[in-house]
Amino acid sequence: MSTETSARRLTVRPLRRVVIAVRGVVSTRDGLAVFLGTTVGYFLLYSVAVGDLARSVTPGEVGLSVVNDPLSRLFESTGPFQYEAVAFIELGVVDYLFAPLTAAVGLGLAVLVGLNLAVAYGAWRRPAACRLPARGGADSTAGVLAGVPALLSGTVCCGPAILLVVGVQATAGILAVFQWLLPVAVVLLVGSLVLVSRRVQL
Repeated sequence: MSTETSARRLTVRPLRRVVIAVRGVVSTRDGLAVFLGTTVGYFLLYSVAVGDLARSVTPGEVGLSVVNDPLSRLFESTGPFQYEAVAFIELGVVDYLFAPLTAAVGLGLAVLVGLNLAVAYGAWRRPAACRLPARGGADSTAGVLAGVPALLSGTVCCGPAILLVVGVQATAGILAVFQWLLPVAVVLLVGSLVLVSRRVQL
């Protein structure tokens, strides 16, 4: 077997299977609803976890405030995978600190979680629509299980606070664990998409 053939089998085919599975699921109304609902729900939970979305301090107020020179603040890091906010948005009942790069990280995770749950749902509910095997089995639940670490990754920013609340003296080693939650979650979510779609009929 040539090196080129091996590389194609390890990269192109799995990617193609994932695309087929995802396309099949989101082409159905219920599959699209699962994807969109999960993506929006996770993004909101992530925003709350990192402290960007919170209950309004001035209920009823609606407004927008932008920092001076937002482009220079855009890439300033405030923690692992977290960046400075460039705008403060008041929405009546909630306040939102808009940090574009932090929002992009949260949205990326939300899309991965949404795709995982949608494909898992498709494997269970409408396997023929996305050329997946018959419902049941470990493959159909892989996306749901892989979504758990992604939800935990929202605590990356809150790691030190959590440790203080439970009375643990934070060390550099312990804090380093929190920095790895998000990358590990991404790897697991991508891996689970490949796992669920590995039996797609090409």
